[in-house]
Amino acid sequence: MTVLDPGDIALGTMYFGTRIDQARAFELLDRFVLRGGRWLDTANNYAFWLDPSGLGGASESVIGSWLRANPGMRDQIRISTKVGAAPTVPGDWPGSMEGLRATAVRTAFEGSLERLGTDHVDLLWAHVEDREVDLEEQVSVFGSLAAEGVATRLGASNHAGWRVERARSMALTLGVEPFTAVQLRHSYLQPLPFVPLPDRGHVVATPEALDHVLSTDLRLWVYNVLLGGAYTDKTRLQDAYRHPSSERRLAALDRVAAMLGATRNQVVLSWLLGSPQSPTPIVGVSTLEQLDEVMDARELPLDELARGILEEVVENDDVHDAGSGGSLGALS
Repeated sequence: MTVLDPGDIALGTMYFGTRIDQARAFELLDRFVLRGGRWLDTANNYAFWLDPSGLGGASESVIGSWLRANPGMRDQIRISTKVGAAPTVPGDWPGSMEGLRATAVRTAFEGSLERLGTDHVDLLWAHVEDREVDLEEQVSVFGSLAAEGVATRLGASNHAGWRVERARSMALTLGVEPFTAVQLRHSYLQPLPFVPLPDRGHVVATPEALDHVLSTDLRLWVYNVLLGGAYTDKTRLQDAYRHPSSERRLAALDRVAAMLGATRNQVVLSWLLGSPQSPTPIVGVSTLEQLDEVMDARELPLDELARGILEEVVENDDVHDAGSGGSLGALS
């Protein structure tokens, strides 16, 4: 069984080739590597909802072009990509989503390798659950890709914990490589339970999921960690996060940020990196200034006092009860 590296920031490349053109993407990739970044996170469906073709692949294609323009760079970076959630018919999603049948996974992954211009990826994810396909078929095809050396490690993104464990147990029985990583939505602010998120398919890291990671050899990757810019612009905060607990947590962030001369974003990232699960935060940026802010967070270790301020709010402020204390519009 393979083991993933300790948590570090991964560069999210979702909008490369769509919202972020190739020239700017190359600048961001160059700076990321210069700042010591190693992991790039993408997916074969990024970003079909913005691409005129209605299909994914633009992000992987930009990364592949950057690798071709920088010979030897593939040996310096690691690539994480995902399959299973791309549309197969333009404009028809999720109706034509490729899913996780063995043939679909292999076809999708072959396309990813071609666009990336590489013979392997360092971490391959099942992007979303597919309960219409027998789990053994899914475990077998991902395990086969690992055995063939084209996927060094395997992960389950946006999966329920019990499904992950069932898949891992099945992999052990079948004698194939299991999932060794999970990817979930997680940040310092937490949404109210059962309040729908507008982001279809996102699975939030619950306390049970975090405990699951701590109790196993799974590595945790987390996304949407900066809440789409909501830490700097509260108008971007989704309704599920508009409750009194968020106000208290934001106040704690401001207190720590003032103590350390840092930004809210940097405090959030430092808090994540130093948490017991040692997660890998996936962070997308659109400017070099944003990238530098993110990478500087790695040099912002929280001392006992700072972490204590943040954790005290978490421990004494149950988000499950937050909805009883005020309106969802409290932060608007």
